[in-house]
Amino acid sequence: MGVDAGFGSSKFGVVIMQLFDNRITIMFAEEYDRPSFSEMIDKIWDLGHNKCHATNIMVDAANPEVIEALKREFGESTDWNFIHDRIAWCKKYNAYIEDTMLVVPVPFSVGGKKMLQHAKYLLEDPEGLVAIHPSFQKLLVSLRTAIATEYKLDKSQTSHNAILDAFMLSLQFFKRTK
Repeated sequence: MGVDAGFGSSKFGVVIMQLFDNRITIMFAEEYDRPSFSEMIDKIWDLGHNKCHATNIMVDAANPEVIEALKREFGESTDWNFIHDRIAWCKKYNAYIEDTMLVVPVPFSVGGKKMLQHAKYLLEDPEGLVAIHPSFQKLLVSLRTAIATEYKLDKSQTSHNAILDAFMLSLQFFKRTK
């Protein structure tokens, strides 16, 4: 699951995907306009725990309050020293952070370009690696309108930014071995 948390003037995006029949299949993709904080934490809990049994929830690291609330909700440590130590340990030993925690903070400031490159790479796979049902219109529109220069997304020209960011976050779980 990818979560791009936004409140007030920003939108809140949630995308859930799974690997099914050797394809990354979108199971849920929605963008919420001005939701309440508690409503979204409840929604993510319901989706992640009851509906899809999420193995990871990748959250934009710019939203520590959402990360803490989700970690609390899913029974993980909210101690930022522990979280930063775990991230540093994974970098040092070339381990996947998603193997060590359920709710994973992902900084766009550091990894945004790589996330966009990774999304483009997976979407352009000649075997159609990513399957998006036509009912996920907001996600499809966001992908069609995405404009980037040197792998920096121009959000002023891209529709449904939150759902696109949540999509890129959720793709971080899928690694190519070829």
